[in-house]
Amino acid sequence: MRARFVLSQLGSGLRRNVAMTISVVLVTFVSLTFVGAAALLQTQIDKMKNDWYDRVEVSVFLCPQDSAVPTCAGGEVTEDQLAEVETLLESQALEPYIEQVYFETKQEAYDAFQEQMPDTVWAQSLTPDQMQVSYRIKLVDPEQYQVVADELTGRPGVEEVVDQRALLEPLFLILNRATFLAVGLAAVMTVTAVLLITTTIRLSAMSRRRETSIMRLVGASNLFIQLPFMLEGALAALAGSLLAVGGLWLGVRYLVEDWLAGEFAWVQFVGTGDVLLIAPVLVIAGIALAGISSLVTLRRYTKV
Repeated sequence: MRARFVLSQLGSGLRRNVAMTISVVLVTFVSLTFVGAAALLQTQIDKMKNDWYDRVEVSVFLCPQDSAVPTCAGGEVTEDQLAEVETLLESQALEPYIEQVYFETKQEAYDAFQEQMPDTVWAQSLTPDQMQVSYRIKLVDPEQYQVVADELTGRPGVEEVVDQRALLEPLFLILNRATFLAVGLAAVMTVTAVLLITTTIRLSAMSRRRETSIMRLVGASNLFIQLPFMLEGALAALAGSLLAVGGLWLGVRYLVEDWLAGEFAWVQFVGTGDVLLIAPVLVIAGIALAGISSLVTLRRYTKV
């Protein structure tokens, strides 16, 4: 009997505030979509870092014949300079930071260049003697690049130390800024959703003030009086959160998996599985948002 009464009150409230309820659904949908997008962007950044940072290396380019760099003033790197660099790379000071060292000769550098750019004018005009020897260093922790760079930079025979990870930083910077933008928009929309939910619940409570006073007179508990209002907000938030999950799933399914993953096969993108992982969080967050907003509002407007 009580459940039937609560459901009838719930239906009555939804019918009276159709427009406001739809507004709550849409605002919750938009705000949680931004929250989910921010979470997926951060997941994408983590995937790319885990995948690419394991592949990047530090390149130590040794002096070629005609370099203008001060450390190459003596001309092409000598055998003694080469031995000093090799000794340093094998030293105990750098051992904790270096996982593996590859030495690339002029001929190997020439072959790699021909393979990467076979039909260019440069590839046809270059000879192996014009290339420069180098070390490729795989680090134990790519974040410790500066330690190795400080030891090698400025040494005689070393022209340049290049961290390949630096080539990826602009891309990660863009993705991080997109994440911050999504979080900022999500925060604004969340505040809007809270204000809209409290307004909807307040209007619903005021429109049923007479019923509430009668229920107080017959001894109804606070929970029994407030439950229809709370369910009203929770249902709207649940619908909005499910729409957000559905929108994110469709976006990832057709935009990321079907298009981006095909165009950029060398990148590991987020998938619909990642959307399903964050889906419970979005649904719970939406319902919790509505529940807390309803409780705060009802404490004031159901006192008769």
